[in-house]
Amino acid sequence: MSTITNFSNLTEVATHFRKDLTGDHRPEKELVLFFAHNGTGKTRLSMEFKELGKVGGARDTLYFNAFTEDLFIWNNDIENDTERVLTFNKDSAFFDGLQELEMETKIGALFQNYVNLNFIIDYDNYTVTFSRDVLIDDTLERVNNIKISRGEENLFIWCFFIAICEVAIDQVNSNEDTGAYNWVKYFYIDDPISSLDENKAISVACDLGNLIKREDNKIKTIVSTHHSLFFNVMFNELTRSIKNKSYYLHSKDSQSYALHNTGDVPFFHHIAIISQLKKAVATEEIYTYHFNTLRSILEKTASFFGYDKINKCIQGLEDEVLFNRALQLFSHGKYSVYDPREMGADNKELFKKIFNGFLDKYEFDLPEIFNETTETVA
Repeated sequence: MSTITNFSNLTEVATHFRKDLTGDHRPEKELVLFFAHNGTGKTRLSMEFKELGKVGGARDTLYFNAFTEDLFIWNNDIENDTERVLTFNKDSAFFDGLQELEMETKIGALFQNYVNLNFIIDYDNYTVTFSRDVLIDDTLERVNNIKISRGEENLFIWCFFIAICEVAIDQVNSNEDTGAYNWVKYFYIDDPISSLDENKAISVACDLGNLIKREDNKIKTIVSTHHSLFFNVMFNELTRSIKNKSYYLHSKDSQSYALHNTGDVPFFHHIAIISQLKKAVATEEIYTYHFNTLRSILEKTASFFGYDKINKCIQGLEDEVLFNRALQLFSHGKYSVYDPREMGADNKELFKKIFNGFLDKYEFDLPEIFNETTETVA
């Protein structure tokens, strides 16, 4: 049975993760992997974890999050529209000692696994230029100074980070006092796959898994994501090969949080959502936006079974025509989870009939992650 632990702020959550990784009154782990929806506070949590590792002038966490991505900014040469370069922030310690580390070779070996692009790093001006080889009249020609897509840019920054992680692992293993990254004890990786399709998401998850599983890797890792496929690939890649804890982080309100230990089975986003709806039905706390949520579940179910319309998910249920009309009407309203409005009694009953009929038809095996024994952190 999994456990739910409550926290009053993100600092407590970050402290909990550090205790997992150091074995403070619990078995020591090498990896913490957790799922959380957008808006929960994943990026803020990564910064809380980083701040806890600062003692005097020392630090212990190399992190990838939105702040890391913001270190790279495009200069699109608005005046001439020819010399487009990706600049990176020379004042950030993230880029310490780059030229001596031959980063182009390291990044290139990773980047070429995802895209067919070339790049050159100008270490003096802290810029990156990109080019692409294209076939023109049966001749392969190189087009220089191109602006790459947002997805390609994210992959480049990701490969930049992973290359630095590889350097950090090597330097930590060297046991030398010198080295730009020999201080790293933790990698904290927050949502590395924004703007990527599912194939790329799987590739990124597998490559990250291989880095974490390196036999010589002494650096412990925290990975957070809102992407259910990425979470499950990471889970399957890592949870049976290294000591780990996997969680679902839920924001109870603007200040408090609940951390659900997902146990030994992978966590699926739609299963958690169904569990939330089941709890809403059981407590009669059913709000207008729950129709939007239910429609989302029906769309995922329809996609899985190859149905062209969601009404086929409720086909055969008593009052299926009424149910379909209700779903079409109520799920297209602009209802917000941030301004919840409770349904009227009649609509509650209608929602419960649709939801329970759907569950009776498909018989989901729902983990009771929202009804488990609860522990509170003092």
